[in-house]
Amino acid sequence: MSGLKPDEMAVLLAEASILNLRPRRALFRQGDAADAFFIIMEGWIKLYRVTAAGNEAVLNVLGRGESFAEAVTFTSGHYPATARAATAARVMVIPAGHVLSCIRGMPEVAIAMIASTSQHLHRLAQQIERLMARSALQRVAEFLASLAPSTTGPCTIKLPYDKSLIAGRLGLKPESLSRVFAKLRSAGVDVRASNVVVRDMAELCRLVDCDCSAAPCPITPRLTCRDRPAAIQPAAKPA
Repeated sequence: MSGLKPDEMAVLLAEASILNLRPRRALFRQGDAADAFFIIMEGWIKLYRVTAAGNEAVLNVLGRGESFAEAVTFTSGHYPATARAATAARVMVIPAGHVLSCIRGMPEVAIAMIASTSQHLHRLAQQIERLMARSALQRVAEFLASLAPSTTGPCTIKLPYDKSLIAGRLGLKPESLSRVFAKLRSAGVDVRASNVVVRDMAELCRLVDCDCSAAPCPITPRLTCRDRPAAIQPAAKPA
């Protein structure tokens, strides 16, 4: 909820409560009345819809500091998806009635929530673009690079949640993800249970086919690409 002053944020969070979730516990289910919105304090939350055939379609996996369900909260709607803890999680719950009261007294709250919803839509559009325009290898390489602590040199990446959920988030079947992990060995990426050992991050980033001269890094904005060796150029897109 960026954009709010500290005193405005304090009013918004005045009636918030904290909920501790065990892995796989549902926070709300698709079709439930939207009676709150949420801010993740620790852990990972999976958002998904159940198709007519009974399959799960993963919409997103959200982590610490991210909020969700703002829009349906102040429109008195229903949750369009199910939210379930992908790991042990700690979530702040802000009641819908309190949010509406805050909006009536502080229009800034409504503006902040609209801005947050706009950011979610932007990320969703980017996610759809990746699923449609990038190969499975590029999607997995970008996901791993987004978790890395640096853009150069060797590093070890800790997978944040189980591989079946990673596959769902990237629009892959688990067996397809396993095949991509096997292909990445030739690029110096070794998957060992929940740890991924990367020989050289520059080589992994090259597979993503991004602009390697950009700063900050287009994959992980908190990092910079300016120290990446200039000789490395984006690789051709895998077939």
